[in-house]
Amino acid sequence: MFIPLKDINPSRSYPFVNISLIVANVALFFYQLSLQFTMTPRAYAAFMASYSTVPARIPAFFAGHGTLETAFLPILTSMFLHSGFLHIAGNMLFLWIFGDNVEDFFGHISYLFFYIFCGMGAGLAHMLFNLYSHVPALGASGAISGVMGAYILLYPRARILTLVFIFLLPIPAVFVLGEWFLVQFLAGINTLGGGPSGGVAVMAHVGGFLLGMLITAVVRWH
Repeated sequence: MFIPLKDINPSRSYPFVNISLIVANVALFFYQLSLQFTMTPRAYAAFMASYSTVPARIPAFFAGHGTLETAFLPILTSMFLHSGFLHIAGNMLFLWIFGDNVEDFFGHISYLFFYIFCGMGAGLAHMLFNLYSHVPALGASGAISGVMGAYILLYPRARILTLVFIFLLPIPAVFVLGEWFLVQFLAGINTLGGGPSGGVAVMAHVGGFLLGMLITAVVRWH
């Protein structure tokens, strides 16, 4: 089991966009928590579902049910919602580790667009493979997967301080991120036709990672 904790790869500029994304996600998560004290459980669940990605809304929209806004806007809003403390803690840890160097490469504003584009692309990938699912999907992991896909291309030899069982080891990023992607890919293959695995949108992770690699490759070798 690999748990990355820190990369040994200093960034050249202050990653204010990456830090702003982390702050925004955490702030919205605490806003979610506040709503749990002011809403009934049913109302809160309806609120979360309305801003989460629900794949079945897409075929419903093309069949004449629902609006363009309710079908597609949640692909964006779901990127800033999380289901619990472990969910947001894991996502923000990965964004903190890998995002600053990717922001270095793209530049601040371009990195923001890259992040959002990867997140929305990951959401569409999840929808494509779970087209009639009514299970809401939420979280920043699709966008962060894109960041990780960029990192593995840009800094494959960068050392990642990683917890391996009980040992802290500096492992090259290509192995840490490669192992992560392989786990996601195999889980995605295993769930084809069967919906999300344990409520985790693994095909969003796969799609986001590959999209991040593709965009980075085009920009790098343009």
